[in-house]
Amino acid sequence: MSDKAKLHTTKLSVNVNKIATLRNARGGSIPNVLLAAERIEKFGAQGITVHPRPDARHITYEDVRGLKKVVETEFNIEGYPNDSFINLVLEVVPEQVTLVPDPPDVLTSNAGWNAIENAELLKEVISRFKSAGIRTSIFMDTDEDQIHAGANTGTDRIELYTEAYAVGHKSSGAEAAIAYARAATLAHSLGMGVNAGHDLDLTNLRDFAQNVPHLAEVSIGHALISDALYLGLEETVKQYLECLK
Repeated sequence: MSDKAKLHTTKLSVNVNKIATLRNARGGSIPNVLLAAERIEKFGAQGITVHPRPDARHITYEDVRGLKKVVETEFNIEGYPNDSFINLVLEVVPEQVTLVPDPPDVLTSNAGWNAIENAELLKEVISRFKSAGIRTSIFMDTDEDQIHAGANTGTDRIELYTEAYAVGHKSSGAEAAIAYARAATLAHSLGMGVNAGHDLDLTNLRDFAQNVPHLAEVSIGHALISDALYLGLEETVKQYLECLK
């Protein structure tokens, strides 16, 4: 392993949507999303991710505005690029925006972009965000044709959708990362950075990070917040960071 490779550390961005879900179940302000984000950063995470949806079933637009004032690391906003989302991102100006192809009513992200069919939409939206100084990323599967199409949109990064890896890892271990390693290598060769997320957890994250090159950042929410119920938030963040070393 080269000295350069040894120095590379994948960043951990924690998605705090589930903290907002718990708050919204009761109403009020407990648990406090902003305080949780501050603690998560204090415990070593290098970013905070949110995915506001039109029905505000977890993170609200006001949460996003509030988090912008307290997040001191990287603030990453995910979402489908409808008019209200675009306006929110341009108002808040996070460090990164991640575009996902979810329609408004889906429970969670379940596929990457078809960057061939949606090329014009993505090009237009990405151009607007980049003009505002916001780094862009698009949620993608490992299909090589789609990654080539993704590069043509002008995006700075792609975020690899890792559900298939998480499922495959249960039976084949690190071999499940092979397609992702190839996709990351291709994306890097095309000038794009590589992020990843969805169903990554303490059982599969280390194998993914050790076998997928050029991995800049992982975004993890549901599993990490669930683990924190048993381990505590500080210890959980510590264990996820250890997986990325």
